[in-house]
Amino acid sequence: MAKKSQKTVEDKFDFRTIKSFEDACAKENIDPTALPDVSMIPEDLRKPIVSAYKLMIIFRAINNGWRPDWNKSSQGKYYPWYGVLSSGFGFSGSRYIYDYTLTCVGSRLCTDTSEKALYIADQFKTEYQEYFLYSE
Repeated sequence: MAKKSQKTVEDKFDFRTIKSFEDACAKENIDPTALPDVSMIPEDLRKPIVSAYKLMIIFRAINNGWRPDWNKSSQGKYYPWYGVLSSGFGFSGSRYIYDYTLTCVGSRLCTDTSEKALYIADQFKTEYQEYFLYSE
């Protein structure tokens, strides 16, 4: 019996099936209602912490087992890049970091392809807004 390669297994998963936090939780077998308890944190910091948690679960589901190796500079790592413009919060493109140990995003919030980063940027804009911006 032939062994299935990791690439073959990954090819069968379509990351575009993850359209919501709930979809990501279902894939990762996580209860979507079991959010972090942030009751002891100042109220204006609660939403960004919960949103960071949601984004970590979303990236985990979409990455489908891929994890960045920060000791391997030849491994591509992609993440959405947003800008706060005079017209509001907007997606500015995806970024690729390769020869640096510097990152502008949490190390869990990256993926192995630009296509995935662009998808996440578009599909999960609300979660990024809640994570990055203050809201009343």
